[in-house]
Formats: sequence, C-alpha cells, structure tokens
Amino acid sequence: MRTKTRSKTISLALIGLFLLLYIALIGVRPLVVPDEARYGEISREMLVSGDWVVPHLNGLRYFEKPILGYWLNAAAMWVFGQNAFAIRLPSAVAVGLTALLLFVWARRFSGDDTTPLLATAVFLLSFEVLAVGTFCVLDSLLSLFITAAIVALYFASQEKAVRTKTVFILLAGLACGLAFLTKGFLALVIPVLVIVPFLFWEGQFKTFLRTVWIALVPAILIVLPWAIMIHRCEPDFWHYFFWVEHVDRFIAPRGGQHPEPFWFYGPILLAGAMPWTPLAGPIVVGLRHTTWRHPMIRLAICWLVLPFAFFSACSGKLGTYILPCYPPLAFLAAVGVLQCLREGDARGFITGTWFVLCAVCLVLAALLFGLMFVPELSDSVALWKWGIAVAGLFLWAMLCRAAISCRDIHKRLLLYCVGPVLFMFNWPLLTPAALKARKAPGAFLLSNSARVSHDSVVVAESGLTAAVCWYQGRRNIYILGGKGEYEYGLNYAESRCRSLDIEQLKNMIAQQRGAGSVVLITKARHYAEYRERLPDPSHKKNHDGLVWVEYTPASESATLLSQLPE
Repeated sequence: MRTKTRSKTISLALIGLFLLLYIALIGVRPLVVPDEARYGEISREMLVSGDWVVPHLNGLRYFEKPILGYWLNAAAMWVFGQNAFAIRLPSAVAVGLTALLLFVWARRFSGDDTTPLLATAVFLLSFEVLAVGTFCVLDSLLSLFITAAIVALYFASQEKAVRTKTVFILLAGLACGLAFLTKGFLALVIPVLVIVPFLFWEGQFKTFLRTVWIALVPAILIVLPWAIMIHRCEPDFWHYFFWVEHVDRFIAPRGGQHPEPFWFYGPILLAGAMPWTPLAGPIVVGLRHTTWRHPMIRLAICWLVLPFAFFSACSGKLGTYILPCYPPLAFLAAVGVLQCLREGDARGFITGTWFVLCAVCLVLAALLFGLMFVPELSDSVALWKWGIAVAGLFLWAMLCRAAISCRDIHKRLLLYCVGPVLFMFNWPLLTPAALKARKAPGAFLLSNSARVSHDSVVVAESGLTAAVCWYQGRRNIYILGGKGEYEYGLNYAESRCRSLDIEQLKNMIAQQRGAGSVVLITKARHYAEYRERLPDPSHKKNHDGLVWVEYTPASESATLLSQLPE
C-alpha cells in the first residue's frame, strides 16, 4: 500500500513538474526569429485569410512543411489569442503526451513503477527536450507521433490476440499519418528504420509482415484528403516538397540546408541530455547487468542508435532533428542507473553527482561575480529574476550534496531529479539577457508600430519579415535584398514585385510622394552598406543592431512652396 501511495504521489509530482516547466511560463519569453515568427505567422495568416489548405507566409506560398502544425497553432491562437503562449502550447502539450506514452511503455519493463517514473523524469528534465518543447517548432509534435507509432508497433509485436494486435497496428498507422502531416516523409522513415531491425532481432519479421501492412489504411485515410486538396489548389506543391525539402535537404551532396559534419549530433546529444550525461558511467554499468534479451531493451537500442545514425549520415542537420532519440535514451538511462544502484554500485552515481555539484557551484560563482562587477548583466534582467536563478543554483547544489550522502536509492534519485527544477523553471525569465533584438525584435517593432499608418509601405529584410508581419498584423511586406526562405514563393509571377533591390527601393520611395511613408526595417550592418544610395530619412531609430528607417517625402506642391522666397 505504501509503495502504491508513493507511486501516485510521484506521478502527481511529475504532472506538476510538467505544468511548472512546460506550461506556466511559455508565454513570457519573447518571440524568436526566424522559427517562432515563421510558424506563428503562417498560422495567423490562416486565421485571417480562412485558407486552411495552402500555407502562406507574408502572403506568399510557403511549401516547406505540411499542414498539421499550422492547424494546431491556429487552433491555439483561436482559443488563446495571437500571442507567444498560444503558438508554443502545441509543442509543450506534445512533450507531455510523449512523456505519458513513455511512462505507459516503460511500465511493461518491470513489475514496479520506479522505472517508468524515473524514465519520465529523465525525459522531462533533459535540457534539449525542455528547450525544444517550450519553443514554437514542429519537432516536438513529430517526436510525439513517432513515439506513438513505435510504441504501438511494439505492443502489436508482443500481442498474441489477432484483434488486439490489429488495433495496435491501426493506431501505429494513425500516428504515422499524423506525423506525415506534421513534417512529411520522415514520419515513415523513422518508424520503419526502428521497427524492422527490431523485428529481425526478435525473429518476428516474417510473421509480423503479414499484418503490418494494415497500418497503411489509417495513414492513407489521414493524409489523403489534404493531399488531394493541396494538389488541386497548388499542383506544384508535391514536386517542391518531395525534391527540395527531402532529397536536397537530406541526401544532396551539397548539403541542402544546414550542412554540418557527420559528428555534429554527438555533442548535441550529450549536451541535450544534461543533467543526466554525468551519470553515463553508472548507466552503462547498469545496462551491462540488464538482460539484453528483453525486447524493450532491444527496441530502445534500435530506437536510439539507428535514427541517430540516420540523421548523422544526412547532409542537412539541425540540433532539433534528433529529438525522437530522447524517449529511448530516457528509458535506457532510467534502467541503467536503477540497475547499477540496485547492484550496490553507487560509486559511479556519486562521482557523476559530484561533477554536477562542482559545475553548478562554478556557474553560481560566475553568476554572482557577473552581477557584482558587470553592470550590463544586472541591467538586462530584473534583479529578482537573477535572485531566483541564484536560489535555483544554490538549491541544486544542496540537493546534489544530499543525494551523495543519502543511502536510500529512491530518495537519492528523487533528490537528484528535484535539484535542477527551480533553475530550469527560471530559464524563460532569464532569456532576455541572452537575446539581442536581432533574435527577438518584438519590443523594438512594437515600440515603433504607432508610426505605421494604413497607407504606409513596409519593407524588411527576409530574416525579419515574418516578425514584422506578426507584430504589424500585415501580410504584404516587401522583401529587401536576399530572398531567403521566401525564394520559392517569390518565383510566382504575381509575387515577384514583392522582392526589391536598392534601386527599386529608391524608386519606390520617390513614387510614394504624397501617398504615404515608406518604412524600412533591417539590421544595422546591412543598412550601413547601402544608406548612401538612399535618400535622407525623415526618421531613424537604432536599437541593438536593428534599424527602423522612415521616408516621408513631401508632396510635390509642398516641395514647390518650400522653394518660394519668404
């Protein structure tokens, strides 16, 4: 009875942990460009235009991703309004549902709740999971659906009853269909890449192959309606989406977008798994004491290693791509560290905890030094927020020290898990200190928004365009210089006029005489390159690397009057 009560208490604590870290403060942090502004603006334009089939960014066709993520963001905005909380909420909820799936799956491993509870805590407290899950990108949603597909396929592989097996396979197909609508063909690659080697390892491939094709039915039924509608509206969508967004990005020798070396994801995985990385030693030792014949251990290995190898082999890389690797990593970490401690080998755990303790103390000392001797640091964020950070680091250090001294396995792990919570909770409050206006231009744009009238023409460089659309409530911004991610949409004949070079901007300013102002929003270093080729502005404001420039030419009659003698 006491064990059940403790499990229920910890389960409620994990729900509270999720709400505290992933929900409570997600609207506090300023919107970051380009990703959050992009995904938020596409969803906003869906609400404004009523077009729920074709994604548009700044009124231009935007075919880099399918539709589901935009739908969920738009739905959240419809309920909670146009704000940062709404566009981040789907990502945060996706993390919570992924943690729930991990808990349900991990319960099959042992007779008690310790392993699933610890695996859930490891997952929720991993730095990358928290960073991506409170950020408006599609990776948390993709990770949720991939996790659901793999877990459902695992349960199907372990079922003897045909009806139950079929239900799980259908659920896997449903998850794959939703994953496809989130990020495309990757949704099919990852589950297949994981489950096929696992079935070979288990000796079930031929048997399972007879029924697994049933998963195609719900997957096709989920994807087909929108696939047909987007093809009828935009026949070029599938050509662009398949070749440019998949072949070029992941396979092309030139690297497509975001080229990185093969080893790129190694440091990302280790840093993203903090604060659990220092326990790698006891985790490995504990896994050596675990039976490798257990199907869940085999699946977790396939689930972690093969997608990691696949993403490493791809030419285009982003740190968020390996997020689907964290559920199996959390499971293996929980199994390994528990087994190691249960074997009576606490040396590795103590050594890793001492490492964390020393690192936290160094960060705490550096922070206190900075607050005392670096005025820019104390001025960037309110002092009470820094106070929470200091208290969080101090508490983390004290709980690490208590975990080292504690003898009870469960209390020792509980102390280790609780340690970083207050500091991680404070992250959104400290973010403004690390974000320049170039990455979070919202405050700068809003401070000048009253100067823009209905007749004003707004011009921005591509990297700032989505943010300008979001904060100005427009979808007709002209793009200066490089086309960036708008290149495809600007290739359409009716949209080419939206791309300007310096001479075209100069002509536009002259043609606006008497009709309204021209507003230019760009980075200061870019403005310095071509300001000599533009007229003198009527108003200019610089802030933290950004420039707001206004050109308000006088009307022709006003110009003539100004030339008359007094």
